[in-house]
Amino acid sequence: MLDVLQRKPPVPRACTRELGLRPFWVGVGALSAALAGVLASILQAWPPHEDETLALFVGRGSLGHVLHTVIGDRGGAPLHFLFAWAVAHAGGGLSALRIVSLVFAVASVPAIATLAARLADRTVGLVAAVLASGSWVLLFHGIYGRMYSLFLFTSALSFLALLAAIERGGRRRFAVWGAALVAVLASHPYGILVLGGQCLFVLLRRRRLRLSLITLVAVAVAGTPFWWADSVLRHRFDVGVGGGGPQLGSPAAVARYLWSVAGDFSAGQHEWLPPVMLVALAGFVLLARRRRESAVLTACVVVVPAIAFLLARLHGSASPQARHLIFALPFFSTLLATALVELGRIRPPITGVAATAGIAVLLVGETQWADRKTPALFHGDPVGESQARHAAAAWLASTARPDDVLLGYEPVYLAAWQRNRSFSRLALPRADPALMATALLRAPEPLGRGVWVFDASDTTNTFERPTIPLRRPRPTSAFEARAYGPYLVIRSRDALGTPARYLEVSERVMELGRELRIGDADVNLHTMLIAAQRL
Repeated sequence: MLDVLQRKPPVPRACTRELGLRPFWVGVGALSAALAGVLASILQAWPPHEDETLALFVGRGSLGHVLHTVIGDRGGAPLHFLFAWAVAHAGGGLSALRIVSLVFAVASVPAIATLAARLADRTVGLVAAVLASGSWVLLFHGIYGRMYSLFLFTSALSFLALLAAIERGGRRRFAVWGAALVAVLASHPYGILVLGGQCLFVLLRRRRLRLSLITLVAVAVAGTPFWWADSVLRHRFDVGVGGGGPQLGSPAAVARYLWSVAGDFSAGQHEWLPPVMLVALAGFVLLARRRRESAVLTACVVVVPAIAFLLARLHGSASPQARHLIFALPFFSTLLATALVELGRIRPPITGVAATAGIAVLLVGETQWADRKTPALFHGDPVGESQARHAAAAWLASTARPDDVLLGYEPVYLAAWQRNRSFSRLALPRADPALMATALLRAPEPLGRGVWVFDASDTTNTFERPTIPLRRPRPTSAFEARAYGPYLVIRSRDALGTPARYLEVSERVMELGRELRIGDADVNLHTMLIAAQRL
């Protein structure tokens, strides 16, 4: 990254009033340390999530099992699951998985600063890193044990490698760019949008085109396992072009989506956003006037996803969120920083004070939006919910058998596994009939007892409640149950033996879930009925 900063293309004299190299890196280092401290302080606040449990439970298997599950059965992000595998086999749990996200989020700060400095200048780079660090999307995914901070880090490196290769040439630089792109594709299926944006930029730039095309072809070949995993994932979620589920919508719907993404990248989706977008537009105009190449790359990063979402057909559960475009965060922050830094340069120190105030106001808005959008990120569970989850997990951990059959990847199971490492490995995927049927067919028979968890506080419920009544499915003598705050843990008294028997009993449990108005019960019941037909 130092090489990139030291060898930038010449710019007009008016733009050269920027931070020196040493102050830049001192500022970036201080910012990285500050972000690490903030993320560490809230690491445990956000309640455990089903997707974090999924990653760790899949990671409990052998390396071959993990790769087969991710690439062949589920689709998704192999690199993230490799980290989850390493965490699980090193004896770590949820905290260790979240630390992986924290490390990549903090590592993204110098990557964002360097990329923004390459797009504009070092002063803009430092301000862009500050704005990105305060955004909800980076704060949240900096502690969330999924793949999005990894995706941000690898994509930022790939853009840096692309610019270095195009500007200075050399087979080694193109090889580095290709390797970075492969890492992006391994980090998230939406890495295809990063690849598409860079392809468009290469074609428009038309510099060192032969080496660029050779690199892209090599990436396409090396990415074969990831194309297969993406195909599996698209098939599961009914995503495609010209077929599959309903379209994301009209150009207006895509524009609304991009508008909401900009809100999550900055100060939120309310009255703050229009002036923020005007600042970003001013930044783009300034960038286009002074760094045409940077403006073209920024436009490619936005245009390619917009076209892709216009053409794609997406099932409701696959609707894109801000996290799917997290690779665009450095570019959006650069646009904001470009306009604010230029304001400060018009007539210092008067306009400098105004620019500093603008940065401070924007950071306050970002913090307020993060607190408003995800209160638990800073404040944790409602009072008593965490204790209830740990109490439920303690009962399961102390009475578990290795052949118990778990439905879904409930955080209660994760807490039980962290107490008892011999806790059952057989967790059946829910909401996917094909995966559930496959998992049941592969499960060693006879199957053990069934275990189910209902969460009355889950956001998928029509009404979120802090408690749940103690109920058992019919016949009540066939089940044991415990209620802990919003959690109802149900377990069959006897082993269930066969997949058909498991599904039959599970359907009765889900009927109880419907009576208790548990949002996932309908989806799970539908899944079980179709899985039974497949069996």
